[in-house]
Amino acid sequence: MLDRSFSIVTKPTTRMDVRLALLVGVTIFVGFGLSLPFSAHQLRRIDSFVPTVQAIIFVTDLATAVLLFGQFAIVGSRALLVLASGYLYSALMVISHTLSFPGGFAPNGVFGVGIQATPWLYTFWHFGFSAAVLAYAWMKSWVADRDTIRTSTVRAAWLSIATVVVVVCALTWAVVDNEPYLPPLLRDPINFTPATNYITGVTLATSLVAFVLLAVRRASVLDLWVSLATFATVLEQAIGSLFIVSRYSVAFYAGRVLSVVASTIVLIALLSEAVILYGRLARYVAYLQRERASKLLNVQAAVSALTHQMRQPLTGIGTKASAARRFLSQTQPDIDRVQRIQDDIVSATSQTNEAIESIRALFRDDDQPQSPVNMNEVIAECLKTLQQELDEQMIAVRTYLDASLPLIAGNRGQLREVVLNLMQNAIEAMEGSGNGGRNLRLETRRQDHGELTILVQDTGPGIEQQNTTRIFDAFVTTKDKGTGLGLAVSRMIVELHGGRIFAHSDPGSGARFQIALPINMTSETAI
Repeated sequence: MLDRSFSIVTKPTTRMDVRLALLVGVTIFVGFGLSLPFSAHQLRRIDSFVPTVQAIIFVTDLATAVLLFGQFAIVGSRALLVLASGYLYSALMVISHTLSFPGGFAPNGVFGVGIQATPWLYTFWHFGFSAAVLAYAWMKSWVADRDTIRTSTVRAAWLSIATVVVVVCALTWAVVDNEPYLPPLLRDPINFTPATNYITGVTLATSLVAFVLLAVRRASVLDLWVSLATFATVLEQAIGSLFIVSRYSVAFYAGRVLSVVASTIVLIALLSEAVILYGRLARYVAYLQRERASKLLNVQAAVSALTHQMRQPLTGIGTKASAARRFLSQTQPDIDRVQRIQDDIVSATSQTNEAIESIRALFRDDDQPQSPVNMNEVIAECLKTLQQELDEQMIAVRTYLDASLPLIAGNRGQLREVVLNLMQNAIEAMEGSGNGGRNLRLETRRQDHGELTILVQDTGPGIEQQNTTRIFDAFVTTKDKGTGLGLAVSRMIVELHGGRIFAHSDPGSGARFQIALPINMTSETAI
């Protein structure tokens, strides 16, 4: 379904739109009023004035028609098709009227006929446009339920364009060919006959009714600005019906100026809305790109975190399975040892499944249930998991676990992954250290202000001081083959549990990671 705010045809008017339209309307009316006292005053004849002004009208009306046909292709409104055809009709009739105007391109006009052709072409031009606007207003007001076209909008647009071209050509030919038989609207090349006022009054009445319908029943921003353009047409026709008596008078020039105003109002509105829409579209595209990047980042983070956390237990399971096969292949299989290895594999498998669920839970929006967790037991489990790697790296482990440490409420699997990640990082950091200086310190302690702390300290090369904060950002790593997600995920887990994680380091003296978790035994609460 089309968003109403994305098209000037369906976008509702705002208070700002109405105020701006009123300001423009008042300005036009003031200009019209100022010209009235001097309407009969005769000015100098400027032959280039009419071609210049009507060239502007042709360009603006044609551009408006093109934009309205484009909107019609999107919206499919019959009323909009009629309005677009009206603007196209006006643009084409401008050509005929300008070519017939004496002194514009030839002394007696390009068609070379009498003086009556020009005012009649002007009459058909403005009456046809006003009738199109009236039809648009009527269809918008009373035929709204049947307004959407069911056939191809492109085909309908081309059919309308062809019809308008045929009508304009037929009217031009009829006026030029029958000029001697037309009722006279000009007494001579300068002065109008009284019939002009009555003929122009028909166009005035048509445009006035169209203006009233649009002003009263306006349903969109386009209706508002079309009604304002129609208001300018009403004032122009009022000059022709009530005040004009001759060409090249103040009223004559004022009428042409109002024609320009009427032709440009809707074009400016369409272009303004197009610029606004482009800006909104650019912001939406940027927003969607950020959303896409964020989702891809979350997917990548989830996959990388899962890979990071699964590598160690899966490696341990594979090593234990190989050892069990070796013990079974002996001449006298060591069944007891194989059974212990099998128990370790089952335990590691259970921990692996728990780790998978804990990582999945990190990237879900739903609440996560808590359970009582003994962090001393979690550290003991992590030591058991990494024992083989610690032995291979000849790392001495020193543990200082507070026996009075209380239980906390949390996700056991997630908290174990944090400790495992810190210990694994410590092991990797000490690979380049001398065999005699590889020490890992693990400490838990209860603090007085309702927290417990966990300390993981190594004797590796340490972390540069400027990286102790950035190291917890996603995809920031100090290792050549690191993913930069282990510590980022660890911080996410700790913060989900209401805690904090810090890194301290004196380069050359190892790194020290400290976790502070709140002691709040409310196992029924969700994180």
